[in-house]
Amino acid sequence: MKKILIGTHNRGKFKEISYLLPKKIKKVSPIKLKVKSPKETGKTFVSNAKLKAKYFSKFTELPVISDDSGLCIKALKGKPGIYSARWAKKYGSFSSAMKFILKKMKKKKNRYATFVCSLSFKYPRGKVVTVKGKIEGLISYKMLGTRGFGYDPIFIPLGEAITFGQMSKFRKINMDHRYIAYKKLKRKIKIL
Repeated sequence: MKKILIGTHNRGKFKEISYLLPKKIKKVSPIKLKVKSPKETGKTFVSNAKLKAKYFSKFTELPVISDDSGLCIKALKGKPGIYSARWAKKYGSFSSAMKFILKKMKKKKNRYATFVCSLSFKYPRGKVVTVKGKIEGLISYKMLGTRGFGYDPIFIPLGEAITFGQMSKFRKINMDHRYIAYKKLKRKIKIL
């Protein structure tokens, strides 16, 4: 495999997935191919990741890897969950969405949360292989750190004292939900 299409318009995700993939594989963005994102009509991370892989596969003869991920907060009944990116859109930015979450969490004793990632891989004219990775953690009391992307500044992985937003890029990328999902995918797709 010489090239792969990474099915996302999210620059942070594109960078992380590019880092996880072998260096010798050329990574292609749908932005470069002028392909828009599909509507995420799935009810789970798995169904949305599959939907994206199938959708982007229609526009290219390349293998496709796609991701659907989000933050699930127990005290908020699993929200934002699959609507994580849509919350950022709804509130104007990830920063505003995090402020909204922190406000909602102010009086909550249970700060347990999980970051979930579903990765799908599809060969041209082949079936879709999908895996799921998750990392457990806690929601911080305020936004901490400016690294990473999305909800990273409010998520402290279990066993850690700092948020993803405070971690070095490589420390975060080598332990997060996307990394866990990628390791599972690698076991199924040997060329990754």
